[in-house]
Amino acid sequence: MSAFDFGIKIDHNLFDRQINKGYQVNVSEYLRQGWELFKQNIGEFIGFTLIVFAISVASSKFNNFSSLLTTLLYAGFGIAAFKRMSGKQIQFSDFFSGFNYFLPLFLAELVMSVIVAVGFVFLILPGIYLAVSYTFTIFLIVDYRMEFWQAMEISRKIVTKQWFSIFWLCTVLFFLNLCGVLALGVGLLVTIPVSFCAMAFAYRDIIGLYSSNW
Repeated sequence: MSAFDFGIKIDHNLFDRQINKGYQVNVSEYLRQGWELFKQNIGEFIGFTLIVFAISVASSKFNNFSSLLTTLLYAGFGIAAFKRMSGKQIQFSDFFSGFNYFLPLFLAELVMSVIVAVGFVFLILPGIYLAVSYTFTIFLIVDYRMEFWQAMEISRKIVTKQWFSIFWLCTVLFFLNLCGVLALGVGLLVTIPVSFCAMAFAYRDIIGLYSSNW
C-alpha cells in the first residue's frame, strides 16, 4: 500500500458477527498476553518508546503535527505486535511501518479529533462515547488497508456492541499508564508498549487478524 493511497472499501459483511451477535471481552487475559509479548522483544519496544518520547517532545510546539506523528508512531506498535502475534520476527524498522498508511491515518486522526471534540462540547458524554468507539480504527486501517471513514464506522459499530466492556479496558490501560507516570515517568517505557500489545490482542480476539503482511 502506498503511503498516499486513500485505502480500500471492505465488504461490510465481514463484520456481521461482531456487530450483530456480539463478543466477549477478557481484560485480564489481554493484559497478560500483552505483557508476555512485550517481554519477547523488550529491547525493541523500549527503544521505540524512547524514540516516540523524543519525537513527541520535539514536535510539541506544533500540536496538530504532533498528533499526526503520534498516530503514525502508535500504528507502529500495532504492526510490531501483529507480526509477533503471527509468529514472525520483527525488525526495528517495522515500528515505523505506520508511515506506509500515512493518508488514511492522517484523515482518521483529523476527523476523529474534530468529531470527538464536538462531542465533548455537547455535555461531554458524547465525546467519551465516540473516543472509546473509535478504539480499533487504527488497527482496521493497518490490517485491512481500509479507508479511514469505513474504519471509523466499523470500529464504532463493533465497540458499541460491548461499549462498557471496551470502556473498562481503556480505563484499565489508562490507570496502568498513570502508574507509569507516577514511577518517575520511566514506567511508561513499559506501560505504553504493554498497553498497545494488550489492545492488539483485544483486536485479534474480537475482530481477528485479516492480513498477514503489514
